[in-house]
Amino acid sequence: MDAYVVTGGGRGIGRAIAERLAAAGTVVAVELDPAGLDWVDGSRVRGVVGDAGDEAVLAGAADLAESAGRLVGWVNNAAVFRDVPIPAGFQIPNQDGSGVVDAVGNGVDPAVRGERVWLWEAAYQRPWGTAAEYSVVPQRKAVLLPANASFQLGACLGVPFLTAHRCLTLGESMPDRLDQGALTGKTVLVQGGAGAVGNAAIQLAKWADARVVTTVSSPEKAQLAAAAGADDIINYRTQDVPVEVRKIVPHGVDTIVEVSVARNAEVDAQVIGMHGAVAIYADDGGTTVTIPIRPMMGPNARWQFVLVYTEPNDAKGAAIEDINAAVADGAVRIGAEAGLPVHHFPLADAAKAHAAVEQGITGKVLIDVADL
Repeated sequence: MDAYVVTGGGRGIGRAIAERLAAAGTVVAVELDPAGLDWVDGSRVRGVVGDAGDEAVLAGAADLAESAGRLVGWVNNAAVFRDVPIPAGFQIPNQDGSGVVDAVGNGVDPAVRGERVWLWEAAYQRPWGTAAEYSVVPQRKAVLLPANASFQLGACLGVPFLTAHRCLTLGESMPDRLDQGALTGKTVLVQGGAGAVGNAAIQLAKWADARVVTTVSSPEKAQLAAAAGADDIINYRTQDVPVEVRKIVPHGVDTIVEVSVARNAEVDAQVIGMHGAVAIYADDGGTTVTIPIRPMMGPNARWQFVLVYTEPNDAKGAAIEDINAAVADGAVRIGAEAGLPVHHFPLADAAKAHAAVEQGITGKVLIDVADL
């Protein structure tokens, strides 16, 4: 029978990993707090109380595991230190995160150890997401975090900012890269400016000197969009969006960052400018869309779908560099004062954190996995 040692295996994600691995063999869970091992049954899951950083404790755990079978894997919550057969369906969730590099693999400069980084797409087609005390990612997915940025800010980058960057740079009349002044003279419409991607789009567009028009559904969300830096804010529940947009920019907007194209296609068609683009990154409000053909032929408008996971590698690489530059410039902020309220959950409440997202909480949800 195979056996595994899971350090930090008594609580939260560590316990979830131990329970999954127990389906494939015997697990020895190492936990500093004895109360964290109250659930072990002594047969498929055994407990060792002690500090996982103590070699004597780890040696004892290894001996106990080998007494039950062939020791094939060591797991520290999410970081695999030896080859571990992963049970079918095993997945640690969450794509984004931030922290300190604890160890590096072959071919990676050892000097990287101890560096502060932000992570992106940790769990895309991989089982080791960021809802854990440790994660293992390819080197390119651990990006050096500028010195002026907090870990909290770093954890908020990833998917929202990569998506926003793609939306702002795919148009025929838009640049491939963003920096200060890259969007001077351009007007961007962000549909849904109080969401995470909407907030990121506003901040990046303003850093690049665009005029930003955004839509919201309430006065409270209007305050968030204003805090993010939007120049013009339209309440789509009480105002005529096409009329208001054309007042602001009579010739139409250059790019639309679109969260709900099924609902907004008619509006988008009325406000898109010459050689403009509608960047569609979500399907809120419906899964199909009807686009008026003739009205879109005149401006040579582009309607393009965006999924950050499959965007071209060159575009994603450029986005990472540009986002880091914006962060280094101090142009990226988080918190209610930046239009992005941050909601914290402990690791043990990861399921509640996901439920909050699914229920449409306004702002960014972070799972705290370590005291950094």
